Amino acid sequence: MSDFGGSVKCADDYEFAVIGIPYDEKSSFLKGTARGPEAVRRASTGAAINAWTELGVNLAEDTTLVDLGDVDVSGGFSAVSRRIMESVSAVSTNKAFPVIIGGDHSISYPVVKALHRIYHPMDVLHLDAHPDLYEEYEGDRFSHACPFARIVEEGLADRLIQVGIRAATGEHRSFAKKHGVTLIEMKDMEEIPCLNFKNPFYLSVDVDALDPAFAPGVSHHEPGGLSTRQLIQIIHRLEGKMIGMDLVEVNGDRDPTGITAAAGAKIIMEVIGHVVLGGHRYRDRKSGA
Repeated sequence: MSDFGGSVKCADDYEFAVIGIPYDEKSSFLKGTARGPEAVRRASTGAAINAWTELGVNLAEDTTLVDLGDVDVSGGFSAVSRRIMESVSAVSTNKAFPVIIGGDHSISYPVVKALHRIYHPMDVLHLDAHPDLYEEYEGDRFSHACPFARIVEEGLADRLIQVGIRAATGEHRSFAKKHGVTLIEMKDMEEIPCLNFKNPFYLSVDVDALDPAFAPGVSHHEPGGLSTRQLIQIIHRLEGKMIGMDLVEVNGDRDPTGITAAAGAKIIMEVIGHVVLGGHRYRDRKSGA
């Protein structure tokens, strides 16, 4: 089970719930992300880090975080998706915040689908090197290269913003233009964006949004990405009601040092701390208010 600086508790009444999805059957290149949940949990141990976030939230005292274990990922994608949706729905209908650790990025589609049944309209913020907007990839409409195409096509996101993109194809750009997807590409990002959401929104973080220098433990190395500091600043500056998150695509087989999993654990903790503060306190705290 996870620890997150010693903040994880055993409780029936909770505000945040970690759910692992050790699934990589939809990976298009290398396997290994099925062990992502284990790697991030191991990196989160309180023997190495404490429960405080950078914005001054003590996760051990200021909220209740539990770990609900892993979703059963046996069988085909439809069966796995059903179990993912059931797990996420159980947390969200309890008015708690699901913290999903994958796994490959295909798992974001059933997670968002489950949340959309509770929150609509809703928006999605997607941090990634890749837009994951293929209509199909290698004949598979549910590849980890396609989840956001499915999300958009099914109307599960009123607004989709993608940040950190640096591997967009002509097909991706055509899809984004047709469906009103906002691409914030690395080549155009001169400063840290401050993103404001009027609808409840879901955050999906593929760790390859980070430059390989900061996160070598991913299946697809794409140089020119965000630093860990830049990604954390994006999180701190988010405004609006966040309703869940995922952290996906950690492949520890490519990072025996564990720094990618450590970055994943750090990102999760900063997201939880930001949500505890209400999702709109960054400027107040910077101004001393």
